[in-house]
Amino acid sequence: MDLDTVREVVLARERADLARLGAGSAVLAGGTFLFSEPHDHLDRLVDITTLGWVPLTKRTRGLEIAATCTLAEFAGAAPGRELGMSRLRPEWPGTALFAQACRALLASHKIWRTATVGGNVCLSLPAGAVLGALVALDAAVVIWPRGGGERRIPLRDFVTGPGENLLATGAVVRSFLVPTSSLLAHTSFRKIALAPLGRSGSVVMGRRERDDRCAITITAATVRPVVLDFDGVPTRSQLAAALADIEPELWFDDPHGAPDWREHVTGLLVGEVAAELAGGEL
Repeated sequence: MDLDTVREVVLARERADLARLGAGSAVLAGGTFLFSEPHDHLDRLVDITTLGWVPLTKRTRGLEIAATCTLAEFAGAAPGRELGMSRLRPEWPGTALFAQACRALLASHKIWRTATVGGNVCLSLPAGAVLGALVALDAAVVIWPRGGGERRIPLRDFVTGPGENLLATGAVVRSFLVPTSSLLAHTSFRKIALAPLGRSGSVVMGRRERDDRCAITITAATVRPVVLDFDGVPTRSQLAAALADIEPELWFDDPHGAPDWREHVTGLLVGEVAAELAGGEL
């Protein structure tokens, strides 16, 4: 869709160019959402893809994923492996969630080559499966505030509601940091939708670290990602208690699933994920 109110596109070459962000401006990366519907309040786009950020970078304490990393790069997709890789590196079992999360999105592989990880997170939609995968892996979001410096926030705290997050006006998401403990973790993934090719009604992802700490993340079914933390592999009673503690207003309601249905199927998926994390011994 043409954005015929836009009068200027700024190609950012350095951080100083991001100072052009403000009222009437928007960040342009993949643009798959930005150009999908009218945004009549916009008159300037600031393209951050020209900053040349490396999509995936191994760091001492884990993996850094640039906000401009495409879903295809995130999933390890390429000609001949359009569905992505089972894991980005053999020694990182936790990255199995990357391609699984992308496949949970209602998006073609053409979209995968354009849409970005940062865009999926910043949209902050309940069905943001890439957002859910990074929350499930205990990632932190690195933010460049408008006035300079850097801010890091646990991604589980970043999204506050459907389409709502802690990103201030003029600030830009720079990257996401996944810790080594999560890259090495055993993971499990489940999803359900009302139709075979429909938008996900519930997506549940689990992580079991080498010290047996477990986290089960619920997304799509809730208005924001919900993380259930356990010191070890959870028992059935611990799972039931954790699910019962989820506030009723957190269950999402839209044409892709009623809150009571989402709550019910999520409970089933959580049980399956926990059983897989336990090696079938729950």
